[in-house]
Amino acid sequence: MAERRPIDPVFATDGVSVLGDTAVTPDAYRALWGSALGYALDGFDLLILSFMLHAIASDLNLNAAQAASLVTVTLIGAVIGGLLFGLLSDRLGRVRVLTWTIVVFALFTGLCAVAQGYWDLLAYRALAGLGLGGEFGIGMALAAEAWPAAKRARASSYVGLGWQFGVLAAALVTPALLPMIGWRGMFVVGIVPAAVAYLIRRRLHEPEVFIARADRQPQLISRLRMLVNDRATAQASFAMAVLCSVQNFGYYGVMVWLPSYLSARFGYTLTQSAVWTAVTVGGMIVGIWIFGRAADRFGRRPTFMMYMVGAAVFVVVYSRLTDALALLVAGAAMGFFVNGMLGGYGALMSELYPTRVRATAQNVLFNLGRAVGGLGPVTVGAVALVWGFQAAIGLLALLYLLDLVVLLLFIPERRGAELV
Repeated sequence: MAERRPIDPVFATDGVSVLGDTAVTPDAYRALWGSALGYALDGFDLLILSFMLHAIASDLNLNAAQAASLVTVTLIGAVIGGLLFGLLSDRLGRVRVLTWTIVVFALFTGLCAVAQGYWDLLAYRALAGLGLGGEFGIGMALAAEAWPAAKRARASSYVGLGWQFGVLAAALVTPALLPMIGWRGMFVVGIVPAAVAYLIRRRLHEPEVFIARADRQPQLISRLRMLVNDRATAQASFAMAVLCSVQNFGYYGVMVWLPSYLSARFGYTLTQSAVWTAVTVGGMIVGIWIFGRAADRFGRRPTFMMYMVGAAVFVVVYSRLTDALALLVAGAAMGFFVNGMLGGYGALMSELYPTRVRATAQNVLFNLGRAVGGLGPVTVGAVALVWGFQAAIGLLALLYLLDLVVLLLFIPERRGAELV
């Protein structure tokens, strides 16, 4: 028997192509639904929060900085939750820990509805963020391990679509419900999909690759060290941190301030801003769906490159438009590229790291990006205060050029890699 070469964590494959394996089992579909619905919670929660900031600020007498901090502290909580739940997931199992994240999120989202002032609401948002932080990395790892390699990128894209449908739902229902039930009632509404996700996850099973290859020893610090345990792995981890940071900074920088931008510049009402936001999110949905299929067919690197260039171009184009119809069309195109890449990170990081550290890597790196992304609304707001929203949104294009350089220098092509 030929000797097998050692496996480098960043090159998580034994060299055997499994692109011919295309069978998708019922358990794989259930894993996908459970992961996507949980990620939908993230999108729904954060967008209704952005729509409710004015109402919350008026009711609790908050200034602009305090209102914006409710978004930022949620993202900071997500970073901590991502680290904690990612480590636990690699040791105790994807399904069990995913269920815990839903319970934490639902509990503290419910408490937000009864907050009496700024400080207790801030605390509840941070603790709800803990639950949100675990959703992305664990869900992506679960889907990637359950689906065949030939369809892995589209599976992670389908999980990413969960976020977009959550955002779309928030954009559609918030203008209708907020005037009737208030911001406290909207937090109660946010608990409903969490209950559904909890019920779905009770039927899930751990992927075979996790059962066979997981390291259940309580070596939490060792798992973190595995993200930088050699030069190739450290470079890949650095690159993924940059890519995830740009992804989140650009997304939050655009989406959190987009309703305010449209309102301040064109005098749009909440309903009109929601329509423009929904069209932009519609473009994101199409972009994510196409990204997964393109990445499975043409490879991860070429697909990322195309989307990064497109994002840089359309962010600049969008920032210079003044016609309402042109903004609507360009918003969809901008959304296609700016957030279309979201579905690719789950597959790429699943292929870069082994099973015993996969969820940890996903959650640490993506939520590190969320921490940077949390500065997006504050930074865009500060730039807009001096030079206007148009300049603030246009400057985001520079980030996507940085993305492209880092991708070309440090990220290998992993299409079809067998998970180890």
